[in-house]
Amino acid sequence: MTSPVPPAADEPVYDDRVYRSPMAMVTGVLMLALVGWLCGDALVRGDGSAPLIAGAVLLCAVPLIVAFTLRPAVFANDNRMRVRNPFRTIELPWASVDAVRAGFSAEALAEGDTYQLWSIPVSLRERKKANRRAGRAQDAVPAGADKAVHELTELAERCASRAGAQGSVRVRWSYEIIAPAAIGAVALIVLLATR
Repeated sequence: MTSPVPPAADEPVYDDRVYRSPMAMVTGVLMLALVGWLCGDALVRGDGSAPLIAGAVLLCAVPLIVAFTLRPAVFANDNRMRVRNPFRTIELPWASVDAVRAGFSAEALAEGDTYQLWSIPVSLRERKKANRRAGRAQDAVPAGADKAVHELTELAERCASRAGAQGSVRVRWSYEIIAPAAIGAVALIVLLATR
């Protein structure tokens, strides 16, 4: 990872804007608590191969729950957008971003490729309600995904010409999630096959 480009002396420095799904985070915490409780009980009170199977389930399930619920986030600053999806992290300098859009899912288009923004959920129901309100009122609030995409689009347009916003897209696989989940899955298959 490269060091951040220092801003010019007359430019203010702001923290990254972070876009996450609050419901995904709540769901992730609840799922982790449930898996921890069930597998923890099997680890402590189980007999035979139950503790080993519970350990393998924990090793497989915890990284996947974290990957799909707690990990996804979009971080945006004046130089780039960093998209943290379940199994990879994509760094998109604003100059490389062609468009940010929300149809059935939120996406960033850059250098001919499309990258999903997992942390910005698109709710067609919420969008429909927002469109109905917009028809009745002058200052209606847009749907959450549409608001986030609008903010990211404005940021991309405003900051694309900055010196720190230049460069190409970089993709990094998240082996810290993939490796334990794969090891847990292999261990679970072996334990179940040899029972």
